[in-house]
Amino acid sequence: MSLPAVLLAAGSSPSPTPSETTTPAVPSLQDAHESATQAAGWVEQNWSTWLAIGLQVLLIVVIAAVLRVAVRRAITKLIDRMNRTAQAVDGTALGGLLVNVERRRQRSQAIGSVLRSVASFLIVGTGALMILSAFDINLAPLLASAGVAGVAIGFGARNLVTDFLSGVFMILEDQYGVGDSIDAGVASGEVIEVGLRVTKLRGDNGEIWYVRNGEVKRIGNLSQGWSTAGVDVTVRSSEDLDKVRHTIGEVAERMSKEEPWNELLWGPIEVLGLDSVLLDSMVVRVAAKTMPGKSLTVERELRWRIKLAFDAADIPIVGRAPLMVGDEAAADPTAGVAAPSAYSNTASPQSQAATPLTPPSVTK
Repeated sequence: MSLPAVLLAAGSSPSPTPSETTTPAVPSLQDAHESATQAAGWVEQNWSTWLAIGLQVLLIVVIAAVLRVAVRRAITKLIDRMNRTAQAVDGTALGGLLVNVERRRQRSQAIGSVLRSVASFLIVGTGALMILSAFDINLAPLLASAGVAGVAIGFGARNLVTDFLSGVFMILEDQYGVGDSIDAGVASGEVIEVGLRVTKLRGDNGEIWYVRNGEVKRIGNLSQGWSTAGVDVTVRSSEDLDKVRHTIGEVAERMSKEEPWNELLWGPIEVLGLDSVLLDSMVVRVAAKTMPGKSLTVERELRWRIKLAFDAADIPIVGRAPLMVGDEAAADPTAGVAAPSAYSNTASPQSQAATPLTPPSVTK
C-alpha cells in the first residue's frame, strides 16, 4: 500500500469528539435529612456506652493518681523515720555500735528511690492496661510485643541491668555502707558513696575508685562486726616465758583501763602462746578483739607499750642477727666473698688446659 493511500485513509477517518462533562449530583434535602436522622440515631444508641467508658477511664485515672501519691508519701515518711532514728542514736554509746548517720541516710535514700520507682511503675502500668481494656483493645499482642522489646533491651543493656540489680541487692542486704573499709577484689579502700550502679572508694593513697556493682564478685568488709589486733613479739629462745607473759599482762591491764583504748578494745588482750620456736628466737603471739576498723591503731599502741615494758624489764626483742663486737667487727667485710675463679681469665694455665684441642684438618 502506497503512502498517499495511507494518508488519504487517515484523513477520511472521523476525528475524536471531546468527552461529555457530567455534572455532580447535588444531594437533595430529603437525603440530608435521612443522613442526619441516621447519625442522631447512632449517637442516641451509643452515647450511654461512651459515657460509661469515659467515666470508667476517669475513675481509673483518679484512683491511680491518688494511690500513687499515697504510696510515695508513705514510703517517704518511712525513710524519714529511719533517718530520724539514726540521728537520735548518733553520738551515743549505742550509736558507736550502729552504722553512722551518713551510711544510714544514703542507704535509706537508695532504698526509698527504688521503692518509689517500682511503686510508680506498677501503679501507672496497671492503670494504662486497665484503660486500654476499657476500650475493648486486645492486650495480648501488646503484651507480647512488650515482652519481646523487653528481652531485646535486656540483651542490649545487660551490663547496666546487672549493675543496677547488684546495687539493689547490695543495699538491701547491707553488705557495706559509707565509711566502711572494704576489699572489692578489683579495688579496695574506704567507701565514700554507694549508688545503684557505681560504688566510689577512696584508696590508701587518696585515689578514688569507681567500681561498677556488676563487676564485684566478692566483698571483704573490714568494718562490720569486730576486728582483730595481732602483735608478734620475737624474743630470745633462752628467755623466761613466765616473765614475758607477766610483762605483757601488765601492759594489757594498764592499756585496757586507759582512755580511749578501753572503748576501742572489745575484749581482753590475750597472750595466745608461742607462734614459732627457732634455735635462736621464739615468737609470742598477742591478740585482742577491737572495734571495727581500729585494729591497726591498737596494734601500733600495743607494740609501743610492749617495747617500753620490755626495755624496763631488761627483755631484749630479737629482730635481726646480733652485731659482732671486738676484732670481728673490724674484719674485712669482703672476707666472706669467694675469690674469683681462675677459669675466668682466658690467659691462665687452668683456662688454657681446659680449652678443647682443635681437631686436625683432614685433606683429601
